[in-house]
Amino acid sequence: MNDTSHGQHRAAARAKRIPARAREAQGVRDWRRAMSDHVAYALLVYTGLQIFMTVKALNEGASGLLPYAALVILVAGIIPACRWFEKRWSGLTDEQALDPSHAPAFRRDAAALWLLATGLPVALTILIKAFFAIF
Repeated sequence: MNDTSHGQHRAAARAKRIPARAREAQGVRDWRRAMSDHVAYALLVYTGLQIFMTVKALNEGASGLLPYAALVILVAGIIPACRWFEKRWSGLTDEQALDPSHAPAFRRDAAALWLLATGLPVALTILIKAFFAIF
């Protein structure tokens, strides 16, 4: 075992004995918890954007229950994608969850999650407005 991997192993072993908040204060990040937090916040942002953007666009072109039924379907439809991101990281072992070498993959997944959470409502709103403008 080289010095770097031995040092990482010792750091991971120490980190297991330290509560999560204290680990984060020391700069050791639990990737499982961090992704779970990102998923929770992304769902809140996505739902808020759907309510204020997409449902407003639907209300302009249709009345009744259609906008609200669409909201339920759109929010329910994003949950499997968010669950996929969370599941990918929740399967890590304690040692893997504290391994700093996962940082690039974590940043990539977090960026994809946030792009989905913010981009999808905007794209849907544009499509809905275009549809109502044409028809």
